[in-house]
Amino acid sequence: MLAYPIDITPKTMIAEEFLNRMIPLLKPTDSTTFALDWMQELHLFQLPVVNDGEYLGLVSQSVLVEQPAASLAEVPLEAQEVYSFRHEPYLDVLKTAKQNHLQVIAIVDTDQSYVGTIVVDETLAFFAQSQEQSPGSTLVLLMEERDYSLTEISRLVESNDAKIVSSYVNTYPYDKSKIQLTIKINRMDITRIIATFERFEYDVIAKYQHESGHDEDKERLDMLLKYLSI
Repeated sequence: MLAYPIDITPKTMIAEEFLNRMIPLLKPTDSTTFALDWMQELHLFQLPVVNDGEYLGLVSQSVLVEQPAASLAEVPLEAQEVYSFRHEPYLDVLKTAKQNHLQVIAIVDTDQSYVGTIVVDETLAFFAQSQEQSPGSTLVLLMEERDYSLTEISRLVESNDAKIVSSYVNTYPYDKSKIQLTIKINRMDITRIIATFERFEYDVIAKYQHESGHDEDKERLDMLLKYLSI
């Protein structure tokens, strides 16, 4: 599950505030099977490789599948010179990631030591939902397109005395047979709702909770989308 709290108030619009703490730190000595297992667990197709605190590059699932090897040290890495600094403005980080077609981007310190990783798409989903100014929570579900039924999903939410106030569906960019459904729910506590989805075998890949929004949130989202030309 990709779930991490994010505060989008003005003081936190720098890279280190958006790090996903669930991303593992892969080493060159790790097996390729180990890396693939993490990719499957996190629904990611790229992960950073780090050696003694130094960022070496990203390993991709396609390379691991096409070029079987015993360890990551034997695998060619991507984006070796592409990263952002921890205090860099977040808009610049997203721009760098999008320009280089990255699903994740490594964040480093001023001495270029590895700090952590940002997952681009999941964070953009959160920004999109921040337009909804009412308090509540947001869930991102990943499913096969044939399994999508908003009626059924709404029924499961309503069985927990909550309602879906907005939803957004888009094709999962890394597997065209799947879709990514983002739903805004009018409840702050969604523990029971998540448990219900998991009981019915829905894959919850992200969750966010937010209080009543501010005008600044929408302004920042508008600026973000314009900046990225999305």
